[in-house]
Amino acid sequence: MNVRIMLFTTILISFIFLLASCGQQIKEGQQDETAKSPEKVRVASWSQPITEQTNLLVDEEKDFFKEQGQDIEFIPGAGGGDAIKNIISGQADIAFTDPGSLFFALDKGEKLKIIYNIYPQNIFNVVSLKKNNITDPIDLKGKKIGVYSLTSGTRQNLLVLLHSVGLAEKDVTIVETGLLNFAPLMQGQVDATAATDTGLLIAKEKGIGEVNVLEVKDYLNVPSDVFVVTEKTYNEKKPLLKNFITGYQNSAEWMINEPEEAAALAVENAIDGKNEKRNLEIIKLRNQSSISTATKEKGLGTLETDVMQQGASTYKQLGLIQNELNMSDVITTELNLEN
Repeated sequence: MNVRIMLFTTILISFIFLLASCGQQIKEGQQDETAKSPEKVRVASWSQPITEQTNLLVDEEKDFFKEQGQDIEFIPGAGGGDAIKNIISGQADIAFTDPGSLFFALDKGEKLKIIYNIYPQNIFNVVSLKKNNITDPIDLKGKKIGVYSLTSGTRQNLLVLLHSVGLAEKDVTIVETGLLNFAPLMQGQVDATAATDTGLLIAKEKGIGEVNVLEVKDYLNVPSDVFVVTEKTYNEKKPLLKNFITGYQNSAEWMINEPEEAAALAVENAIDGKNEKRNLEIIKLRNQSSISTATKEKGLGTLETDVMQQGASTYKQLGLIQNELNMSDVITTELNLEN
């Protein structure tokens, strides 16, 4: 009898240990699964998902952000102001926006931080037909000039260009032409039009002919777009933001090194990406605007406080904002990969 009891006890103890072991394995498996679950990062853009942002749109194919444990949610907008409104309201973590929209928000007292320089090069320009003989900003005096809208970056950068030669908005006639702003130029309704490098590319495809181009970057080379977050997000989500910057920088390097692959992937991922040949030209332009002397020395995304300060001061001089902004309080390099 004692032998049977001892045998039964041994079997029972073994069974209990087996159950405990299985339970521990299940628990560890659940913990591993939880650890692998990607963290949602909401990126509010100034636009719909377009070709120039292909590197941000292809994580299903390329895993730039998945490798950082992140799942990107792209939130479209209609201008940089939309992107900033989305982070202020808590609808997004990061805003893909322009310096002008940032300056406007800071001027109203919003507490924001710039964490990454997406496009260090100013991509805005003023285009005119050769026959109009506009070769210098001073030649714009007294002319009719088209802009996308009165709240767009085209108007803001036109004012910057005029300011560089002592002209003001009152010295020209600004005409709202909408996104198809090259048609009025070709039809002679305006003498010049404020646009972007990609806008000019499409206009050339449509047969605009020979043109003169005044590049705003030759007069004030503020970045075209930056990543911005609220101070609250910055203080509370630094690991998330640092991982995002790592993923974005890797994706930007990929698009610079593999523009043809990016152009092919844009066909399915960008709303304007059906023409692969055009995609490639747009991507090449954006790659160029992603690089500056500073990024060559310190890496993609490098922020230059003095350049941003010059931009903010110019906006103040133009009357676009009312307050002096101290950009050294807004710019942070703490999340840069070099640190």
